Amino acid sequence: MQEFRKLFNLNLDEREINLPETTYSRDIEDGVFQSIVQNCIASIAGVSLVEGKFMSSLFGRETGDKRSAISIEQNSKNHSVSVKISLSIEYGLSIPQKSEEVQESIVRDITSHTGLHVSSVHVVFRNLTTQNSG
Repeated sequence: MQEFRKLFNLNLDEREINLPETTYSRDIEDGVFQSIVQNCIASIAGVSLVEGKFMSSLFGRETGDKRSAISIEQNSKNHSVSVKISLSIEYGLSIPQKSEEVQESIVRDITSHTGLHVSSVHVVFRNLTTQNSG
């Protein structure tokens, strides 16, 4: 090492060479993914997250807990995330088309915001709604 420094006239601090590499890590809490999914769903016409527990939504009781309709599972080994969401859809809309629109939006937004691979997006349609005539 001394010869190398003399040969190239370098004044290096040997600690920089002898220390192990720095490990970088990042953790993303489920709430971040849930917020991304909420924003995706809010931008798609004709679908909405099922709020609160199924029985509460069935009887029309609003709980305001939209995050309970979004389940996130992270796989740190594969740097991927799986999403499961429960939705309501307006009567008359195509379930396959809306499902594809939701899934593509979630994959695009999660990947662009987090850099993680989305391994699956499972959409469960729980309710059928009608448009309110105003």
